[in-house]
Amino acid sequence: MGNICRSPLAEGIFAHLVEQAKLQHRLSCDSAGTSNYHIGELPDYRARQIARKYGIVLPSRARQIQPSDFDSFHYILTMDQSNLRYVLRLKEQYAPTSQAQILLLRHFDPIKDDSLEVKDPYYGDMDDFEECFQVVHRCVNSLLEYLKEKYL
Repeated sequence: MGNICRSPLAEGIFAHLVEQAKLQHRLSCDSAGTSNYHIGELPDYRARQIARKYGIVLPSRARQIQPSDFDSFHYILTMDQSNLRYVLRLKEQYAPTSQAQILLLRHFDPIKDDSLEVKDPYYGDMDDFEECFQVVHRCVNSLLEYLKEKYL
């Protein structure tokens, strides 16, 4: 939503995994929020702290999704149903012919449970950020494997 917790974690973890796989010349990613609450800000200090614990840097600055993103990216992944609905409406309004696939990130979660959402840790504590990190890591790792099988 605000592009300072979940999405920057996903971007940072994915970029880290892509670099480890030496695929940075073939794959790229970016994160964006659906709101304009934190534009220009660094990720939440707790998100940066948990990422740093695992050797991952979160250099992005918060930004809001733009209509041009639907032409720039093959996949647009959201963290929860509310953001999914917003992005689908935005696509319908501004980029109806875009081929971008819009999915929940947990679509790629190898652990299937009752939730398809990545819980927002913003109002939680470091345990919530740890849980978020683990869920996001699992999902983006699975996404990377999917992309390698499908395209590379």
